[in-house]
Amino acid sequence: MTNERSANAPPADGATFVAWVRPHLAAMARVAARLAVGADRDDIVQESLTRAWMKRDQYDASRGTASSWLLAITADQARKAARRLRPVAELDDHDAPVARQDVEARVDVDQALTTLSTRQRLAVDCYYFADLSITDTAAVMGCSEGTVKSTLSDARARLRSLLEVSE
Repeated sequence: MTNERSANAPPADGATFVAWVRPHLAAMARVAARLAVGADRDDIVQESLTRAWMKRDQYDASRGTASSWLLAITADQARKAARRLRPVAELDDHDAPVARQDVEARVDVDQALTTLSTRQRLAVDCYYFADLSITDTAAVMGCSEGTVKSTLSDARARLRSLLEVSE
């Protein structure tokens, strides 16, 4: 048995590590923004990269892709950042934004997403917003692929009932 690093393991030197994580940065930023609304997503990504660098020897390619490993770290950091957020004072009436129809539709979806359970929201964020596969979403969530499929199905049913338009 040798001490050589696996070809799939994160590189030991900084420059190569940067190249290894670069393809995943956009997905990491999307997950951070979705899971920690109001927090600085760039700070979350930076904390995630720092954690990944420090724990790079723990990465095991046989347990999932680099993307799922990095996104699991990002999801964890985003949850920590969301817990640290303090409630913001309410805006006065004169500070209220003017409603726009295109924004109202998005607000409805965002509001409906907040009613999902934490597990459902994570599945939706990973699969739909971070564009992960079912396999990678399962790795991020720490569950089976069947559980991800079931969780997404339940989330879609919940969202469908909340966003149903009746005329």
